[in-house]
Amino acid sequence: MATQRVFYFGKTKQEGSADMKELLGGKGANLSEMTRIGVPVPPGFTISTETCGEYYDNDRTYPEGLREEVMQNLDMLEKEMGKKLGDAQDPLLVSVRSGAAVSMPGMMDTVLNLGLNDDAVSGLANVSGNERFAWDAYRRFIQMYSDVVMFTGIEPYEHALESAKKAKGVEEDTDLDSEDLKKLVVEYKRIYKDKTGDEFPQNAVDQMWAAIDAVFGSWNNEKAIKYRKINDIKGLKGTAVNVVSMVYGNLGDDSGTGVCFSRDPSSGEKVFYGEYLMNAQGEDVVAGIRTPQTLSTLADKSPEIYKQLDAVREKLENHYKDMQDMEFTIQQGTLYLLQTRNGKRTGMAAIKIAVDMVGEGLIDKETAVQRVSPEQLDQVFHPMIEPAAKKTNQPIAKGLNASPGAAGGQIVFTADEAEEWVKDGKKVLLVRRETSPEDIGGMHVAEGILTSTGGMTSHAAVVARGMGTPCVAGCKAVEIANKKMTVGGTSYSEGDFITIDGTTGEVFAGEMPLIQPELSEELDSLLAWTDEVRGTAKRDGLVDQAFGIRTNADTPHDATVARDYGAEGIGLCRTEHMFFEEDKIRSFREMIVAKDKAARETALAKILPLQQKDFEGIFKAMDGYPVTVRLLDPPLHEFVPHEEAQIKELAQIGGITVDQLKAKIESLHELNPMLGHRGCRLGITYPEVYDMQVEAIMRAAVAVAKAGVTVIPEIMIPLIGTYKELEVLGANAKAVAEKVISESGTAVDYKVGTMIEIPRAALTADKVAEFADFFSFGTNDLTQMTFGYSRDDVGSFLPQYVEEGILEEDPFAVLDQTGVGQLVEYGTNRGRSTKRELKVGICGEHGGEPKSVEFCYRTGLNYVSCSPFRVPIARLAAAQAVLANR
Repeated sequence: MATQRVFYFGKTKQEGSADMKELLGGKGANLSEMTRIGVPVPPGFTISTETCGEYYDNDRTYPEGLREEVMQNLDMLEKEMGKKLGDAQDPLLVSVRSGAAVSMPGMMDTVLNLGLNDDAVSGLANVSGNERFAWDAYRRFIQMYSDVVMFTGIEPYEHALESAKKAKGVEEDTDLDSEDLKKLVVEYKRIYKDKTGDEFPQNAVDQMWAAIDAVFGSWNNEKAIKYRKINDIKGLKGTAVNVVSMVYGNLGDDSGTGVCFSRDPSSGEKVFYGEYLMNAQGEDVVAGIRTPQTLSTLADKSPEIYKQLDAVREKLENHYKDMQDMEFTIQQGTLYLLQTRNGKRTGMAAIKIAVDMVGEGLIDKETAVQRVSPEQLDQVFHPMIEPAAKKTNQPIAKGLNASPGAAGGQIVFTADEAEEWVKDGKKVLLVRRETSPEDIGGMHVAEGILTSTGGMTSHAAVVARGMGTPCVAGCKAVEIANKKMTVGGTSYSEGDFITIDGTTGEVFAGEMPLIQPELSEELDSLLAWTDEVRGTAKRDGLVDQAFGIRTNADTPHDATVARDYGAEGIGLCRTEHMFFEEDKIRSFREMIVAKDKAARETALAKILPLQQKDFEGIFKAMDGYPVTVRLLDPPLHEFVPHEEAQIKELAQIGGITVDQLKAKIESLHELNPMLGHRGCRLGITYPEVYDMQVEAIMRAAVAVAKAGVTVIPEIMIPLIGTYKELEVLGANAKAVAEKVISESGTAVDYKVGTMIEIPRAALTADKVAEFADFFSFGTNDLTQMTFGYSRDDVGSFLPQYVEEGILEEDPFAVLDQTGVGQLVEYGTNRGRSTKRELKVGICGEHGGEPKSVEFCYRTGLNYVSCSPFRVPIARLAAAQAVLANR
């Protein structure tokens, strides 16, 4: 049986459905689905995404039989509509639109009013009884076809339009009459021939195939490729092409077009939200060409249409059980839906909508957890302007609060400049009259976006919300010309600082102080549900099914913050950070330059009570939860002084000359310190350092235990490459710990384990496990040593590796599952072959990265550990991993 590549939707037949998104793209699948459930949709047909894949596989050649299949569906469409494409008496006009399985708003191409030519325009004028409308549709079609199909750009056409309005002394396109538009079409055709060398095509079927070529071609245009990269969209076959009969919002004052959302996409409030324009076509709304009206005014102007639209909103939201983003057209009082899709929303809105829909009985808690992406959750922690600063600084302008959050930076006026400035380490704020899809790269790197035109559904607003970037749109007080922004007579140049508040729509001069926002009750509810889901984890062969979330914290403050965010312990407490504090660094330096072991122990004795105090604070903050303390890891040269005054002071304290001290400092220098005298190697050569740290940990544990704190210390020995290192140092640690417990008379349950950072330790994990109570994979160093990359120097080549596809992602940001991940999995399994109950986690920054978290769950790890502010993201990612792996 031949492969079906074209799928029809109309009153007579619906060959697609919502669950065919991968094959028909989101737009095509939902057009069929809406037709199926009785929503008014203009009929048409969809060419599949698989065809797009074949088109590229065959060097941009269509598969055999496609043309015949398309023409058969066009014949069905003509019969249903009672019109012929390009007919001189009663022409059928169509739109040709893209639509991938994942929404990519504005990134690919669309052609409207296709089928018009010099004869059909007269037929359209006669049938519609509106000559102005027909010629307006023709001039729009020439411009769009020229831009999308022939790549001429729209600037010469826009210039001709402006000249026509200026010649007549009018400001709006709608003030041009049919005679003006006839002259404009002549000028447009002249521009087309000048730019392409050919006459404007008159054969409507040829027009259609050229438009289909262009839409398939737009799958791999620069902005679409960049959008997929930014949003990590992979594995799609291509775009579908939707050929849909035209309905017209520009037939007069009883016609219009708009975009609406079943709930507010910025706040998540359950209000019908959107914008529309009467006597307009769809691009007028999204391109910011005219300022649209809010949907609430439609209820007053056309109550019957508003009532129909509201009923469709309710029907679609209940059907899809998610917030819908809908495009609609009103043609002479009749409503049509042109598209519906799950609407892009801010993080704040995503959380509120998910929680509210559980309360309304539309979805269950597990679905709610899956509805919010980790990236959206991250958005709710975006900063806001400090309230006190707002009281003393008046905004210079106010626009629409298009995407929440506050941002400040230096003004740039083009997307290319934004990308260049950010490469130089600057924070920028992109200021434009209105953005377009070509600006996607600059929008992605900008701290925030400010536009002088456009509405809440303009390109800038929609894309910024999807990215979680603060945006103020339609700020009419802002005038932009010649790389200057003028507000109320004051000019701001490129490089000047401004701050925007995308939550309120306000714009401020200069840099305003930003603070973290207060979190909502809905967020608390959602995160509580993530914990419930994690509690249902079931993984074959594991003694302990729990999948915990810990934090990397070195101070009581960080530990408290992390616990407030839901951390269930500390997976990494770096003790070296404590040594850099002023009250410890001097004594530690004394230890480094000491002549013998006795002198080192004297210096360390001064540090011990200070370290004990640090640990007591952390143990109290984590009452009832485990705290994994890593013993000293960095090489000693990182702690020695380099300034002359500090060297002289240390020499005097150590009882040696300055030259002797400088010689000692020089002796500590290593050619490759990351692979040198550090970690457990220090513990072997200077056991008194680790002994002091273990004693401080255990004394602190005993002290807080006596005060009623439930303390669970875990002593972690870093950088082992052979089990014998752990055998020696583990025995030392246990001897010190038992001595403290014996002397205090207070029992403390503690563990001694190791950090797996060296590939050899992972490969010999069965032997290592004989001497370990737990493993913690230090994936930062493990990645470094597995790839042979210095993480401090990869910036010179790694971005190019990712850009060229040599590496899919930065392995220091996203765990390399096929290489480093295999060591994690192998080490875990080998370790548990020795000790079935061995507890295993990771404590690199990968512990807060969603894909890495999912891998850790699948691999059977007991917990992940990440920085305090990523704990909520890890909780959500972990719950989603549980659901994905059931």
